[in-house]
Amino acid sequence: MEEQKTDWKSMLGLALIFGIVAFMFLRNQEEPQITEEEQTTTEATSEVTSSTSTNLVPNDSISIPASNTGKEIQFNSDLVDFKINTKGAYISEALLKKFKTYDSLPVYLVKGGDHKFDLKFMTKDGRTLHTQDMIFTAQESMNGANKVLSLKANPASGASLEFRYEMKPDDYMLDFNIRSQGLSQVANTSEEVALNWELQGYRRSKGMDNESRYTEAKFEYDDGSDDYTGQGEMAEEEAEKITYVAYKQHFFSSILLTDTPFKSGVIETYNNYAADDEQTVLTKKFMTTAQLEYSGGELAYNMDWYFGPTDYDILDSYDRNLDEVVDLGWGIFGVINEWAIRPLFTLLSHPVKGAGIPYGIAIILLTVCVRLVLSPVLYKSYLTQAKMKILRPELNKIAEKYKDNAMKKQQETMKVQSEAGASPLSGCLPALLQMPVFFALFKFFPTAFELRQKSFLWADDLSSYDEVISLPFKIPFYGDHVSLFPILASISIFFYMQMTTGQNMQASQQPGMPNMKFIMYLSPLFMLVFFNNYASGLSLYYFVSNLITIGIMLVIKHVIIDKDKVFAKIEKAKAKPKKKKGKFASKMAEIMEQAQAQQEEQKKNKK
Repeated sequence: MEEQKTDWKSMLGLALIFGIVAFMFLRNQEEPQITEEEQTTTEATSEVTSSTSTNLVPNDSISIPASNTGKEIQFNSDLVDFKINTKGAYISEALLKKFKTYDSLPVYLVKGGDHKFDLKFMTKDGRTLHTQDMIFTAQESMNGANKVLSLKANPASGASLEFRYEMKPDDYMLDFNIRSQGLSQVANTSEEVALNWELQGYRRSKGMDNESRYTEAKFEYDDGSDDYTGQGEMAEEEAEKITYVAYKQHFFSSILLTDTPFKSGVIETYNNYAADDEQTVLTKKFMTTAQLEYSGGELAYNMDWYFGPTDYDILDSYDRNLDEVVDLGWGIFGVINEWAIRPLFTLLSHPVKGAGIPYGIAIILLTVCVRLVLSPVLYKSYLTQAKMKILRPELNKIAEKYKDNAMKKQQETMKVQSEAGASPLSGCLPALLQMPVFFALFKFFPTAFELRQKSFLWADDLSSYDEVISLPFKIPFYGDHVSLFPILASISIFFYMQMTTGQNMQASQQPGMPNMKFIMYLSPLFMLVFFNNYASGLSLYYFVSNLITIGIMLVIKHVIIDKDKVFAKIEKAKAKPKKKKGKFASKMAEIMEQAQAQQEEQKKNKK
C-alpha cells in the first residue's frame, strides 16, 4: 500500500471543498531509415585515441580525456526519438514525437546535459570505475521488427561490460539490459555497485503551480508497495527491494524499471524554481542512488526505460503496477476513480470505438451521470432542506416565544422538525455520503491526461486554468490572470446557498455561534481564489453540478413539496398518541430536561 505524506496544498483544497459542500447541506529527428544492408549487424566505433584504449591491465583505472564527449547515435521509434551517447552508453536525448508543450515547443524528456546515468564500482586495489567515463563501442542490429543497440566497453583486459537497448516500433518502453563478462578480474565483488540516475525536470504546462503540484518521484519497493517523495522544497526517501523509480513531471514521466529489485536506494527531489516565478522553465531535479549486487561475480540486470505520457491506460497496459504513478487519490478516493469515474468518463468521451466527442461535453455528461447516481442519496437531503424553509414561520414563532429560554426553544424546534420529517441530521447524513465522490473528482480532473490541451468554449486547455483576462500584476494566492469557470462555479454556489440557507440564517443564529451569513459569502470567495489556478475541467464540473443541484431544489420546492400536506402532517403527528421513544431519543430528552432544570434552578438562585 502507498504510504501517504502531507501534501498541504491538496489537503487545503480537499478541506475547502468539504467545508463548502458540508456547509451547503448543513446550512486536475527524423528517424534513421535502416536499409536492407543496415539490417545486418553494423558497427559504430567511437573516436578514441590510442592513449585511451580500453584494453587496460586489471589494476589500471579508467582515464578518459575531458575533451572526448563520445558519439551520439540516433535510435528512433514511431513514438520517441532517442540519442545514445557512446561515452557512458546513456540516453542523452528523448523526444516525444506526438506532443507539444503549452507554447508549441517539442516535448523533450531528456535534452542536453540534464540526464545522467552512471554505474560506479570499486576495483580490487581500492580505486573506482565510472561507466560515465568509459567509451563504448556501438553495434546496431535487428531482432525481428525490433531495433537493437548494443554498446560494449572493456574496463580491463579480458573484462567487458555491455549496455543493450531494444526498441519496439510502437512503444514507449525500451528494453535495457546490463551484462558483464570477466568483471570479477578487476572489480571488488564484495562491494556493491552504485547506480546513480539524475534528471532535470522542465516546465511543459501553462500553470507552473499546477504542474509542480503533480511533479514528484514515485517508486515501488518491497514486493509491491509504492510511495512518493511529496511536494517539499527538498524531499528524500529510502527504500529496499526497489522495482521501479518514476520521475513524474505531471503529464509526462521517465521511469526506470528492473526485473531484479535493487537491494536498496535513496530517492531525492529538489525544487529548482521560486514559488512565485511563473517565467521559469525548471521544475524539480530528481536523483536516485541504488545498490546493485553481483551474481556469480558478474552484473546481470534486465531493466526497462519508459519515456512517455503519464497516461493511466498506457501505464496500466504494461502490467507492472505503473498505474500507481498517476495520482488518483488514496484509499476510497482512488478506488472510486479507478473503478467508476475513469471507466465512465472513457465511455462518455468515446461512446463509439474510434470516435469521440468534445471533452467539455463529456465532462458535462459525467456531471449529469454522477448527479443521477447520487440522486437517491441526495433526494432526502434536498427534501429536508425544502421542508425546513416551509417550517421557518413556525420555527420563528417558537424562537420568539422562548427567546429567553434557549433550552426550551431547542426542544420545541426539534419537536416540530421531527413531526414534519425534517430532521437536519437526516438531511445531513445523506449529503456527507457523497463526500468521497467530490474528493475523488478533485483528484481526477487535474491528472486526467485525456484533458491535456483539449479545448472547450473559451478554455484552450481543460487540464489548466481558463484565462480570460491577463493581469499586469500578480495577486497573492490568486495569480496574474482571471479564470472564468471558477467565477461561474462560485456564483452558482452562492445562489445555491442563498436558496437553501440564506433566508434562514439570521433567524437561526445562536449566541456564540459563528456568523453563518459571513461564511455564506466567504465560502464562494475561497473557491474563486483557490480554483483560479486549477484545472478548468474541475471548475466546469462544479459549475454544472451546482446548476443541476439548483434545478433539483426548484423542482422539489415547486413540484414535489406541498405546503398544505406538510402542515397537515404536523397536525396529524400532534394528534397521535405519543410513541415510546427509543433509548437514544429518551436519553437525549432526559439530558435536555436535566439541563433545563439546572438552568431554571440557577435563575432562582440568582434572584
